[in-house]
Amino acid sequence: MNYLRRRLSDSSFVANLPNGYMMDLQRPSSSTSSPASPATERRQPPAQPPQAQPQPQAQTSSPSPGGFLSSFSSVVKTAQIASAVQAKAAAHAEPAATAAPPPKPVIRKPKVLLVIDDPHTDWAKYFRGKKLNGEYDIRVEQAEFSEINLASYVNTGCMVDMQVTRGGTKVVRSFKPDFVLIRQHAYSMTPGEDFRSLVIGLQYGGVPSVNSLSSIYNFCSKPWVFSHMIKLFHTLGPEKFPLNEQTFYPNHAQMLPTPTFPVVVKLGHAHAGVGKIKVENASDFQDITSVVALAKTYATAEPFVDSKYDIRIQKIGNNYKAYMRTSISGNWKANTGSAMLEQIAMTDRYRLWVDSCAEMFGGLDICAVKAVHGKDGNDYIIEVMDSSMPLIGEHVEEDRQLITDLVVNKMTTVLLGVTSPQPASAKTTQPRRAQGGPRSASGSPSKSSQGSPQRARSANTSPSQAFQPGPIPASASGGGSQKQPPQLNKSQSLTNAFTETLRGSTTDDEAKAETIRSLRQSFASLFSD
Repeated sequence: MNYLRRRLSDSSFVANLPNGYMMDLQRPSSSTSSPASPATERRQPPAQPPQAQPQPQAQTSSPSPGGFLSSFSSVVKTAQIASAVQAKAAAHAEPAATAAPPPKPVIRKPKVLLVIDDPHTDWAKYFRGKKLNGEYDIRVEQAEFSEINLASYVNTGCMVDMQVTRGGTKVVRSFKPDFVLIRQHAYSMTPGEDFRSLVIGLQYGGVPSVNSLSSIYNFCSKPWVFSHMIKLFHTLGPEKFPLNEQTFYPNHAQMLPTPTFPVVVKLGHAHAGVGKIKVENASDFQDITSVVALAKTYATAEPFVDSKYDIRIQKIGNNYKAYMRTSISGNWKANTGSAMLEQIAMTDRYRLWVDSCAEMFGGLDICAVKAVHGKDGNDYIIEVMDSSMPLIGEHVEEDRQLITDLVVNKMTTVLLGVTSPQPASAKTTQPRRAQGGPRSASGSPSKSSQGSPQRARSANTSPSQAFQPGPIPASASGGGSQKQPPQLNKSQSLTNAFTETLRGSTTDDEAKAETIRSLRQSFASLFSD
């Protein structure tokens, strides 16, 4: 019996019994009375001793068949009840066990961004807190071209070794970059500044970058870039794309005096005004030819433009800005000596220049066009810069943030395959004209380019931040009774502009801001003549 109880208490044994077997065991026997099972008899005597005394011999002699079946049925029922209780408890415990342990967070490896720039700009603080698609952190490694070395492989990509000195401490690291932001020139004829091999290594390792590595390599030769600008000149025409004339000499042997002087001779590939010489006559030109022979490089010559001011139009993603630089010291190089920098209006003419140049070499995400506005009233485009262009003006922090957002969007698209929503193209906000100055009746680019451009905020300035339009001066056809304002000299215009600014301003802060803007424009016109 004990063996049967142990077997029947096993739920798996009961579940394997044939169908209907338990019903047969629980069917009552033919006898009219079914005596209690032995298990019941053993449990009952302590509680009811008088009932067990009348039949001591019958119980101890041998159990009847009905008692055995009853005991067997009782054990089976107990096993079934226990099995049901266990199944019910397991069913209740399963949801609780599922909800109890929280899901383990997925640890994603951060993406490595290599920024090639000088240490004066800490790019890590601009990318701090930025994530790719809200999932991947960005780890910034910043160094100059001269501080890195690399090895590229077909299967494993590019490995960069970096040795930098920060705060007197030498930092040595090796890492595999996922993306590169290049803010330095990859090539210069200055000894020790030819890093084209590193650009080739990054391209060999398939590392994406801003700007593209192919465009970075193409910008290692200024005459090569100028040749692509010549294509734009022939496509758009001299009216829409006024490119300055230029002659290319592959070596000194072909350098013959030009028919007109003065000219500007540029030796090889250099930056920031280095290697540029103003030649006044044919004798000086011959002297420069000997210098080119000694340098063993190519040279270019272009007509000298007696400039009133320099123009720079930059594009960072979908953001446009235009600046005017006027030399105060009188040097023919506006970046030499003292100069005054001022942001000007972004016209459709300027936008066409920079958008056309941004399509070179498969697309330039960051670029700038440099031009010269001559005293003859004409504009002359002289150069295009890529992502290594210096940031200037009062909006340097804003430009750095724009570059940061551009790189994050590019990394999200290239590394994750997720297309980030691009901001809509910014609208150009025209600034307020000077008091008493003529207002252009036509908004054509050709009209806006004649004369000094006006000040404006960046192209993405909201309407609430834009300058309010000034009063339109009365024209001769508007009414015969009104007289034209008398022509004043520059000092009188400066005084009147200061007075009118104070009268027309609603608050003191606006009056001060407008005063500063008026003074800037007046001083610019004084020094430009």
